[in-house]
Amino acid sequence: MVPEKKTLKTARSDGSQAFRRAAIRGLAVLAPPLLTVLIFLWMGSTINQYFLRPVTAATRDALVWAVGDIRPDLAAVNPVAKTAFARDFYRCADDKFIPVSVYQLVKDNPGEEGVPQTSHGIYRRYVELKYLKAYYIIPFLLSIFMLLIYLLGKFMAAGIGRFFWNLLEQAILRLPLVRNVYSGVKQVSDFMFNERDFEFTRVVAVEYPRKGIWSIGFVTSESCLDIRAAANEPVLAVFIPCSPLPLTGVTVNCLRSECVDLNMTFDQACQFMISCGVIVPPHQLATERTADSVPAAHAASDAGGIAELNGGR
Repeated sequence: MVPEKKTLKTARSDGSQAFRRAAIRGLAVLAPPLLTVLIFLWMGSTINQYFLRPVTAATRDALVWAVGDIRPDLAAVNPVAKTAFARDFYRCADDKFIPVSVYQLVKDNPGEEGVPQTSHGIYRRYVELKYLKAYYIIPFLLSIFMLLIYLLGKFMAAGIGRFFWNLLEQAILRLPLVRNVYSGVKQVSDFMFNERDFEFTRVVAVEYPRKGIWSIGFVTSESCLDIRAAANEPVLAVFIPCSPLPLTGVTVNCLRSECVDLNMTFDQACQFMISCGVIVPPHQLATERTADSVPAAHAASDAGGIAELNGGR
């Protein structure tokens, strides 16, 4: 009976492990597209909340001021034909008069919050229905947004723009709490969006932090002249990122002869580091043929070592 219990427990354990592995595998497949969709939804919501809505509201208020026909007193407008004139106007809850056609359009399309009671509220809804239709205003505002980004980039490329931006950044970095958050966000944004002024496409491997341990890095420059003179040969400045977030790392100065150029792109190297070495480029994967091509000297040395051990025995 005891072996049967053990077999039953083993089967249940194997079943739970198989279920766990399948669930993790399914989550790994679902996570990338889900996170991608969530990031784009967050970006769209942010643009809508902090750009589209304020600009739409400002445009709506400007149009209300421009086209609004709000009469505080009909007698002052047409004191003779007050009764006939009043037929074309509707009296709102704030004792102001608006054209009946405006009120009728809003009444037929009240929106989520119902028909507004004040004259300005009715005109705001009227302007939204008449002039600010979604399939017109959203593409227009997005085009304006992209144009503003382009003009801001051109302004920053000019000397005067960079000067004023540096003054603004210096003022921000003087604030005690804000400067810590701003510095971290700026590092991430600079890494993702800014054009790099240094060579960052050459991927190399160096023995760091000690001999026998290889780290992947990116060549950034030819290093300092004094270091090159002291080493008596060319020296490269290599940035070695940290896993799994390659936004920070260390910069080391290595002899050019000790840097091994890798057949990897910048994106492939970043994927390798972000995944902590799990994602290896296909052309860098070890195969049986690669394993068989180990230098013969290594095999001979291993055979000699084994023979010495057998002789010693």
